[in-house]
Amino acid sequence: MTEQQPPPSTTPAAASAASAPSAAASAAPGTPAAVPAGAAPAEVEGNTYLSHRQILIVLGGLMAGMLLAALDQSIVGTALPRIVSELGGLDKLSWVVTAYLLTSTASTPLWGKISDLYGRRPMFQAAIGTFLVGSVLSALSQNMLELVAFRAIQGLGGGGLMALAFAVIGDIIPPRQRGRYQGYFGVVFGVSSVAGPLLGGWFTDGPGWRWIFWINLPIGAAALVVTSYALRMPKIRRNHKIDYLGAATIVAAVSCLLLYLSWRGESAGWTEGWALALLGASVVLVLLFVLVESRASEPIIPLRLFRNSVFTVSNAFGLLAGFVMFGTIIYLPFYLQVVQGMSPTASGLAMLPTVAGIFTSSIGSGQLITRNGKYKIYPVMGGLIIAFGVWLLSRLHADSSLWTIGLYAYVVGFGLGLTMATIMTAVQNSVQMRDMGTASSSVTFFRTMGGAIGTAMFGAILTSRLSTHLAEELPARAAAQIPEGATQNVTAIQNLPPALKEPVIEAFVRSLHDVFLAGVPFALAAFVIVLFLKELPLATGQPTAGGSAPEGGSEPEMARSR
Repeated sequence: MTEQQPPPSTTPAAASAASAPSAAASAAPGTPAAVPAGAAPAEVEGNTYLSHRQILIVLGGLMAGMLLAALDQSIVGTALPRIVSELGGLDKLSWVVTAYLLTSTASTPLWGKISDLYGRRPMFQAAIGTFLVGSVLSALSQNMLELVAFRAIQGLGGGGLMALAFAVIGDIIPPRQRGRYQGYFGVVFGVSSVAGPLLGGWFTDGPGWRWIFWINLPIGAAALVVTSYALRMPKIRRNHKIDYLGAATIVAAVSCLLLYLSWRGESAGWTEGWALALLGASVVLVLLFVLVESRASEPIIPLRLFRNSVFTVSNAFGLLAGFVMFGTIIYLPFYLQVVQGMSPTASGLAMLPTVAGIFTSSIGSGQLITRNGKYKIYPVMGGLIIAFGVWLLSRLHADSSLWTIGLYAYVVGFGLGLTMATIMTAVQNSVQMRDMGTASSSVTFFRTMGGAIGTAMFGAILTSRLSTHLAEELPARAAAQIPEGATQNVTAIQNLPPALKEPVIEAFVRSLHDVFLAGVPFALAAFVIVLFLKELPLATGQPTAGGSAPEGGSEPEMARSR
């Protein structure tokens, strides 16, 4: 089957052009065509940038799906302490998150590649459906093992939601103009970040934590309806061959690494034989993945993209930033509930400064990018601010005031907001349009993989250091008076006698100090890496007769106005 572009009469661009004369028709060869605001969208080598009105319609469908995934990331964190108290121990806390991140991470590049071949809308809706199935099963789980398994199914769908939403955005909005619409994306993340902790706390304190999964059903149903009517894009049929071997090797490589961090290494020792076998298998599988991708006709992640320094630096930065970001989101609520004694609802409210930081900096940086066309300064500033904010969190104590906690959380959120959408814009601007889905999903893949590794590693640090600090804070005679498993149950900790409760909480404080301090060097490494990010002129979406190939690209670039 040969590649078939949609006939001009079927594209949105052609529909608009049929009723209005095109300025490009009279333009001299090689001269950028003027595209008035709200007029016919620009057609760039087989890609159709939509008009403002068309973009707003499509965004309605995308935002519904993005809300589904974004809400899940924030709503579960607040309920985790209660879930762990009811279904299992503290040592299994990280797996509720890690299982989701594992399958979400491993499936992300596959969603991107398949959407490049079969189209964005059907894959986006398939991701929504998979996510909803996992949500129903998670709500019905009766023990920790079931919850972990069903969260993995949920993660399969979640891996496609964000990646495909950003891929569609890359299809329809020129890079220079994305800051104009970044406020809409900020609204989604802002609403989910505010509603998530509050809903998570309210459901946990009220009808029960299972409702954090049931709430996904009406949102998912709305997303399916909206995308069915609003997400209309030209259909492109291509030759295709799915790289199943590449997908299998990357899933196995990430799985082995996370099993080493979250299970075998933590329980049996980091240098124990089977633990080292898992670590070694992860390294071997990564090398095998590179070999498979170098020979595949339709690779999951084309290795040629790594010759593009913008793609490589951005993804390395995203990996490290995700490492710190997910660790903060998961373990700050844990500090609030265990050390400060807050209810899930109160801890959700206490997370609002983090949301405010993300909201203000992401919208502000987006507007500035549109205005001046510069993006590098924002992840550079963000990496440094994140490192400073995480160091501040490591200074929290049992008697820290809410104002202090809120200020530190705001600093971390402000740094994160400067990096999240900016890196995606840089990568999408540097690749060919036919790689848009793969490149967008790769950014999400590396950031989520960093989050999965960070969550697993921080969980291992917390449990290992907690046993050490408990031994230091509690004499053996006093430790014997603590009921078995009480230190792994938030409610039981709050009900301990003062003579036992104070040293237990101090042990948690010192353990969380170690967790947050472990994130500082990774944030600093992200800052150093992003200094090497090259700043390319942002495409405006207006067609030109020629253009330069993207850096590191081996094939002619589509015509773009820089």
